[in-house]
Amino acid sequence: MAAVTKQRSIGSIQFLPVNLFAAVMGISGLSLAWRQASQLFSVPTIIADISGMIAILLFIVLGIGYLWKWALYPHKVKTEFMHPIIGNFYGTIAVAILLLSSIVGVYSKHTGQVIWIIGTISALVLCFVFVTRLLNGNFEPVNKVPASLIPVVGTLDISVAGGTMPFPWAHEINLLSLAVGGFVALVFFTLIFSRLIHHAPMPTGLTPSMIIMIAPFEVGFLGYTNLEQRIDSFASILYYFGLFLFVVLFFKVFRKSNPFGASWWGVSFPMAALSNAALKYAMFVDSWLLIDVSGIILVLLSLVVVILFIRTTKLLFSGNLLKQ
Repeated sequence: MAAVTKQRSIGSIQFLPVNLFAAVMGISGLSLAWRQASQLFSVPTIIADISGMIAILLFIVLGIGYLWKWALYPHKVKTEFMHPIIGNFYGTIAVAILLLSSIVGVYSKHTGQVIWIIGTISALVLCFVFVTRLLNGNFEPVNKVPASLIPVVGTLDISVAGGTMPFPWAHEINLLSLAVGGFVALVFFTLIFSRLIHHAPMPTGLTPSMIIMIAPFEVGFLGYTNLEQRIDSFASILYYFGLFLFVVLFFKVFRKSNPFGASWWGVSFPMAALSNAALKYAMFVDSWLLIDVSGIILVLLSLVVVILFIRTTKLLFSGNLLKQ
């Protein structure tokens, strides 16, 4: 009886939201940002190490949980994957794998490379599926929301995590990822921008996902500079536009009127991309202003991730996280 009561209080595995994998992305990005901060600000790497371990453990727990959900409720998983909005969040799994390859690679180079290959294949396949789905026609413009960028940005993350991979074919794969991710993201971004301008506002539950719109520019900056091993004017333009867009969207998203839910993790990984880009750009320019800006963004990212983690844990144990 106690076990039944506990199961009811926590909820059912069938309601495990796939967008929780965005938490792995955000925490992984936080780990990578603090590792960069150790170079710029000479701080210890302990925060990067702890964040990385949490991201790995969280991915394992969520992975087991979602495989369990798939085994018990395959129809529900299929329905979610085919959903025009929810389905986009399956891209968070591939991106999480790619980011984890960078974290694991710090401790085991070969293991990190294997994980990167798995993430690369997953990201390219998902991008193909979602672009094909879009071209099938009869797509409602109101369903083109910022989350639609996730499977596309996933291809850009291939070069972010694999810009220095030693394989002879890695350079061409990274070029492919930038080509596909860059141009498709531009098309999707235009569709999303048009939807936000010409149609009714999105439901409040999707409002936090607006921050995802900065991801193509900041992730593009990181992927492009990793591939080229330099920062040029084009890279600077990507960084600055993403930063400008973040400031614009910040005041629309971070409002008390927007209710909290698992979808809020959608703000974490684009902010993590912005933080990593800001740190990298600050080290390149070596300007006190840009260094201060990168520090402020890193602190803001850290606060957001900690708050999201605490509030999500409360939702879990109150039974509202795994609840329809």
